[in-house]
Amino acid sequence: MTDSLLILQTRLGHRFARPDLLQEALTHASATPAGKRISYERLEFLGDRVLGLAVAALLLKRFPEEPEGPLAQRFAVLVSRETLAEVASELDLPNLIVMAASEAAGGGRENTATLADVCEAVIGALFLDGGYAAADSMVRSFWQERAVEDRRPPRDPKTALQEWAQARSLPLPHYREIRRDGPPHAPDFTIEVQVAGFPPENGQGRAKRQAERRAAETLLARLENGAG
Repeated sequence: MTDSLLILQTRLGHRFARPDLLQEALTHASATPAGKRISYERLEFLGDRVLGLAVAALLLKRFPEEPEGPLAQRFAVLVSRETLAEVASELDLPNLIVMAASEAAGGGRENTATLADVCEAVIGALFLDGGYAAADSMVRSFWQERAVEDRRPPRDPKTALQEWAQARSLPLPHYREIRRDGPPHAPDFTIEVQVAGFPPENGQGRAKRQAERRAAETLLARLENGAG
């Protein structure tokens, strides 16, 4: 166990009985020997579900009077790739990921999707090594302040884009899937959105709705800035 991994365990608030789980969570597929499953992908699959449960419970406690709609909007922001990548950077995960030199040279350590996946893999490793309590404790440490940074629920970009179009008597925005990448258990979707009369924008995500929101957010920002 290197000093860096010991420091990481301190930041996570958990000493691993099985440090191999943590090492697996930090291993990129590019550094995995052919035919072996020791990359972070399986733990990321688990960590995604654990994070969702922990964040949902956190929001219910923090906002006991808020209805499901605004809670869902808050949830989407807190489990987004961007938020996960922020947490990954706070944990210094970019410098701890084991990856092929070619992957690192191509910007792998700064890739938002990679950082988000590794962060979820670490949560999955925590769950397997220390149970839900260990994973939940880590989530509360890094997500609690984020959950209350803005007490107003974030604006849903799909709704906002629809309202923008309707205010100008335009047809509703049109979404279509243009690409699907990644393993079957965790595909990456690329969705295109277009408002009649304006060039489209794309968004990516691990779920279609997430990709749609990102596409809508990008297009709306362009339209509101007058760069339609």
